[in-house]
Amino acid sequence: MKNLIFTTLLILSVISVQAQSTDLEITWSVTEPNYQNSNQALSVLKLKNLGETDLPASGWVIYYNSLNGKLQNPESAPVTITYINGDFYSLSPKSGFKALKPGEELDLPILTRQLKNLTDYPKGFYIAFTGTKRTFPVKLKQNTTEDLNARDLAIARSVYDKTEKTMAARSDSFSPILPTPKSLVKKEGSFSLSGQSNLVVPKEFIAEAKLFLNDLQVATGIKPQLNGKAKENQIIVQLLNTIKPEAYNLHISPKEIKIQTATKAGVFYAFQSLKALLPLQKGTGSPANIAINALEINDEPRFGHRAFMMDIARNYQPKDEVKKLIEALALYKVNVLHFHITDDEGWRLEIPGLPELTQVGGHRGHTTDENDQINPSYGSGPNRDNLTGSGYLTKNDFIEILKFAHERHILVIPEIETPGHARAAIVAMNARYNRLIKSGNKIEAEKYLLRDLQDKSVYRSVQGFKDNVINAALPSVYTFLEKVTDELIAMYKTADAPLKTIHFGGDEVPAGVWEKSPVVLSLMRKNPSVKNTGQLWPYYFNKLDQMLKRKGLYLSGWEEIGLHKVKGKMVVNERFAKSNFHTDVWNNLSGNEDLAYRLANAGYKVVLTNVTNLYLDLAYSKSYAEPGQYWGGYVDIDKPFSFIPYNYTKNQKEDERGNAIVPGHFKNMVQLTEFGKSNIVGIQAPLWSEIIFSKERFEYLLFPKLFGLAERAWAQDPTWALEKDAAKSEAQYNAAYQSFLNSVGNYELPRLDNLSGGFNYRIPTPGLKVENGTLSANVLYPGLTIVYTTDGSDPNENSQKYTAPISQKGNYTFKTINAKGRGSNLIKVQL
Repeated sequence: MKNLIFTTLLILSVISVQAQSTDLEITWSVTEPNYQNSNQALSVLKLKNLGETDLPASGWVIYYNSLNGKLQNPESAPVTITYINGDFYSLSPKSGFKALKPGEELDLPILTRQLKNLTDYPKGFYIAFTGTKRTFPVKLKQNTTEDLNARDLAIARSVYDKTEKTMAARSDSFSPILPTPKSLVKKEGSFSLSGQSNLVVPKEFIAEAKLFLNDLQVATGIKPQLNGKAKENQIIVQLLNTIKPEAYNLHISPKEIKIQTATKAGVFYAFQSLKALLPLQKGTGSPANIAINALEINDEPRFGHRAFMMDIARNYQPKDEVKKLIEALALYKVNVLHFHITDDEGWRLEIPGLPELTQVGGHRGHTTDENDQINPSYGSGPNRDNLTGSGYLTKNDFIEILKFAHERHILVIPEIETPGHARAAIVAMNARYNRLIKSGNKIEAEKYLLRDLQDKSVYRSVQGFKDNVINAALPSVYTFLEKVTDELIAMYKTADAPLKTIHFGGDEVPAGVWEKSPVVLSLMRKNPSVKNTGQLWPYYFNKLDQMLKRKGLYLSGWEEIGLHKVKGKMVVNERFAKSNFHTDVWNNLSGNEDLAYRLANAGYKVVLTNVTNLYLDLAYSKSYAEPGQYWGGYVDIDKPFSFIPYNYTKNQKEDERGNAIVPGHFKNMVQLTEFGKSNIVGIQAPLWSEIIFSKERFEYLLFPKLFGLAERAWAQDPTWALEKDAAKSEAQYNAAYQSFLNSVGNYELPRLDNLSGGFNYRIPTPGLKVENGTLSANVLYPGLTIVYTTDGSDPNENSQKYTAPISQKGNYTFKTINAKGRGSNLIKVQL
């Protein structure tokens, strides 16, 4: 359908202030999606006065968040667009602006980068009037002239072909447990689990046993005895010190269930596998017993570090959602929560003694000086009480999370992002300085200051900030970081949870920082090891490393902590290769495809975090309706599943732009050595939160992608990854992938419907093919149903079910639904 308009009403109400009408509506219309083939979009921002009074000729400013943007004709336009900081912009009237009378409209042509999906549009519009601190959200509509359905139909055809190719493997096999155990052999008969069953465990495993029994009762209504007297139908846990720390043996026979393990973690994972064999949902009433099929499992993880990164800094998620996530991570044997709690846009953890970090840095809203809160970002708007821009974990909240995670054998690694991505902390400590300097307490005011007050350096970070890097030459910076470290150590001690490392970030420090800082110039004169600003990098991380080592911790960070600049290029820095630095290596973009292997070969500990396969915040596809980033490509469940940790270029088929890899592209890349293999400690999937404005969207991007991460981190190296013959490898992969999808569709998605109240996982849009007058449809996962209508209405569980190709002409609207009736995005096609 040509000129299809997608309209989103983002704010439903406005407020009037005295005679100044704020009954204003903004429509953002993309008129040329690829303006003059320049990779820019030409849009028209339409201001419309819906009120009964004039929008004045002056005395107001509209603020909003955007990726970028400038007026097409700034000289003749009656307004000015000003880039403030980060993604924060303002629009204000020029001298001579004519008051916008009721019912009048004003069109403003604006150029931005291309707006490829719904999350790209500017957002968070609000108006502020001179002389008052009150601000008012503005109605926003957005639309585009692009034929979006045509784009979606092309995507649907590609999805159909890929799904058909996978289904051609015709594998009916599946693992009843994800991630797939190392060895699983089905046996005859079944074990009858009931309230009379007896769980017999050594005293070392009582905590894990109680947790399992509670989970069992919630899931089934059945709660066996714990170390009771019954000799029949026993679940027996035995110590077996000859197997690896997280390994377990789970043998189920009609007579008994026997678990053998060496550690608490091992018995915990055995219980998770046992839970996976239970019915997918609790029936009505409490069953007398449950039959669990007999089998033998011998299992152990491939990697000891199986990580998911949750970002609550850029947009906030509350404690309960963090705990809900932890429950899911534990079930799928992901044992590390990398907790990104600070960034430019928010500081999310209470630090005793530094209240400004959360009272200022933990809140976003309209402000004139940022002494009370930081500027809006990502459309968070003017109000301090917005749910995603503002919020933080209290000390007690964090301790509760640590306890909850530790009970489930998940290590929480806190990330304090430095020296870049630190704007929230910088602004908060500025507010602290201003408060104390007014009272005349200069020494205390400067104690935790993070910037040189005389620094005139000019820079812009990747996200557009001009003031987000702490000054590595300031002694007060290290006082601040040690204070935060000591408070974290105290919280972990209170929670009786292990703290092995603190992640201190290290990524994306822009060119130009520190160059005009008097404090830095003074350090250079005094310290011969620091001859230029580039050498501040190892200076900074060496001081952090020494501080952490004094406290029995090691340093973690992004890959830049193992790099330094030589002739303008970042290369591996051999200096810290033997310092036990743990590097999360995300950058496998063009020119850096082998960076992780170069760092591992040099001696750095590496957590593979490849953006093209493992960044879960990347959109599922190029569809306009799919939320997510796309700067690193597009990620669906196949990307993490197909990842080969020790040879990830072998089957990488797309680059970061979603384009096919040219044959021979990786020919001259550095390969991982045997020594390098010993330094690959695990893999990690991050989910950054810039475009996450709700719990539902967080879960939508999390699942089902996380299943791929869990499989690759725990399951053994698959045969298709080792097979050298390309054709055989592809055939093996397709069969394995089909088996994996069988498990996901038939077992894991239904399990998510009930786990912890249910997860809002993504249901895929159907694949469609129109050929020779026949319409065919398919869907990636078994267990889902394709439904359609012919009258233009939204299909639901009562609509016609697709069962065979269609040849009758008409206009069709398709959707995929799950057993609970929740559905996918729509796709329309004319036959």
